[in-house]
Formats: sequence, structure tokens, C-alpha cells
Amino acid sequence: METRQQGFLDSEPLREADEDMASEIDLNNCLLTEEEREEIQQQLAKLEEEISTLRQVLSSKEKQHAELKQKLGVGSLSELRNNLSKGWHDMQTSTAYKKTSETISTAGQKTSVAFTTLGSAITRKFGDMRNSPSFKSFEEKVETTVSTLKTKVGGAETGGSFEEVLSSAANASSQDTPTNNLTDGSERP
Repeated sequence: METRQQGFLDSEPLREADEDMASEIDLNNCLLTEEEREEIQQQLAKLEEEISTLRQVLSSKEKQHAELKQKLGVGSLSELRNNLSKGWHDMQTSTAYKKTSETISTAGQKTSVAFTTLGSAITRKFGDMRNSPSFKSFEEKVETTVSTLKTKVGGAETGGSFEEVLSSAANASSQDTPTNNLTDGSERP
């Protein structure tokens, strides 16, 4: 692994404060003796060397960290899973999540009550409709028609359900259907 040595100023862009300091140094350079300037340059070189060494040590530690995690079987996928689990837990314990959950729960309860009320209202309306004069009139007409069918199909017998009447009507109509009894196979209509 090759590392490039950078000077401290090379690693970060200059900011306005840095420019102000640089202009002060330029003004002060005139006031520094040659010995002071050399000493400061040596300190600067030493700091840059220490920074480079620390970067190398950090890189080595990060590599060792990754190798140990790999030996433990802790890969990026399991880290992602752990991070998601932790994130989900943190979200569930957050105030916003709790408030949202409570709001949704309340809305669900209110919706349930509304549907129950709607069902009761529909049931009541059907009951009212069944007791209405127009429905009773329709019901009487159906009963009269069924009674008439019973009389025509089964004679004067009374009683029986609507299904029995329909069944007897079907039986009666099948008995009225003429059958084709051909004696000679060559004659065809």
C-alpha cells in the first residue's frame, strides 16, 4: 500500500482565516531572523512527518480492524443488518414514531366504529324497507304468483317451499314434452 505524503496545507483548501494568517506571516517574515525561520521550518517538517506517520498507523489499524471483523464473520451484510435493526429500534422508540403510531391506531378504531355504525344503518334500512308498503305489495304479488303456480302445477295442494314449487314445475314440464319414438331408423324429420 503506497501512501503519498502531503503537506498540511496540501490536504485542505485554504479558508479566509488561513489567508489572513498567511498574510500576517508574510509580514512577520521580515521580522524573523534566519535562525527562527529555520527552527519553524524544522517544526513544520516534523509535524508533517508525524501526520504522515499517524495516517499510516490509522490505515494499518483500519486494515487490521477489517481482517478481525472478517474472521468473526462480521461482513458488510451483517453490519448492514445490525445497522438496520438498530435504526428500526431507534425509530420505534422515537417520539415521532410513537405519535404517528398512536394516531394511526386511533384512526383505525374510529374507522372500525364508523363501519359498525354503517352496517347497523344498512341493516336498519333493509328492515325499514321490508316493512314498507311497496315491499309488502311486492311480497304479496310473489306469494300470489307462487300460489298460482302451485295450483296449476300440482293441482289444489297447498304448502311447500318455493324450491319445492319450482321442482314440481320442472317435473311437470318434463312430462309434457313429447318423446320421439321412431320405429324405423331410416325415417328422420
